[in-house]
Amino acid sequence: MGYQSYKDLEIYQVAHELAIEMHEMSLTLPRFELYEEGSQIRRSSKAISTNLVEGFGRRRYKNEFIKFLIYALASCDETREHLDLLFKTKSFGDKASYERFAHRYDELGRRLNKFTQSVERNHLPPKSSIDVRNVSTI
Repeated sequence: MGYQSYKDLEIYQVAHELAIEMHEMSLTLPRFELYEEGSQIRRSSKAISTNLVEGFGRRRYKNEFIKFLIYALASCDETREHLDLLFKTKSFGDKASYERFAHRYDELGRRLNKFTQSVERNHLPPKSSIDVRNVSTI
């Protein structure tokens, strides 16, 4: 994995973009949903990208990296559930937008799963610019 930054990850870019779109959509919900399902879907959609960021920051440690990738996938599934609930309760009635969001979150979930499997199989920690064996103690 030759990524220099989490921003290089396509799954991060998609998750970040979707979080912004979901935030904007949630603000159009009926008033009674703004602080219930609206708040929940904003949090879960943003948690996908933030868990990718935190996991990337811990990528030196394979198990930590994988843990946060799993959290990101779980947040993706949670967002999909909130989306379904909003649509089925008619709080979000735009069928075309619902289907577009549903498809994009399903695709993101598949990509997160594949990326996690790839990390499980092929993980190599990033090279450190500091050789800890040559660092003297004070």
